[in-house]
Amino acid sequence: MTGHATETGHTTRRATTPWEAKSPWATGWTAAAATLMIFGGIMAVFQGISALAKDDVFVATPNFTYQFSLTGWGWIHLILGIVVALAGFALFTGALWARVVGIVLAGLGMVANFVWLPHAPVWAVVLIVIHGFIIWALCMPRSSAPA
Repeated sequence: MTGHATETGHTTRRATTPWEAKSPWATGWTAAAATLMIFGGIMAVFQGISALAKDDVFVATPNFTYQFSLTGWGWIHLILGIVVALAGFALFTGALWARVVGIVLAGLGMVANFVWLPHAPVWAVVLIVIHGFIIWALCMPRSSAPA
């Protein structure tokens, strides 16, 4: 929406905020990325709690190349999940720093889930794809000045 006509026949333009992208699609995708980060962060917290509780949900793979303690990965997922969820909430403010932090955290999430592959392969692949989408959505061009 670029503006509307007034009684005098002139068209007014509405100022854009840093949150708004050059297209409504980019704004919508950013909101979707923020929602996915919040949801993904909460799910990572649950994943971390489950790993810390030594639940039988995860497959133990002692001969895998990336051999880590399930308890250690539980703490990593728990902490990363909290930070990702908070960054997802911060994305709704439209701050540039929130997008940068979101991109970095999504990249770290991709790496963490790659190493998590032997314990929950389908879930890890799904999360790698979701983190890739989040990075794409947060890198969409934004308008830099009011229109």
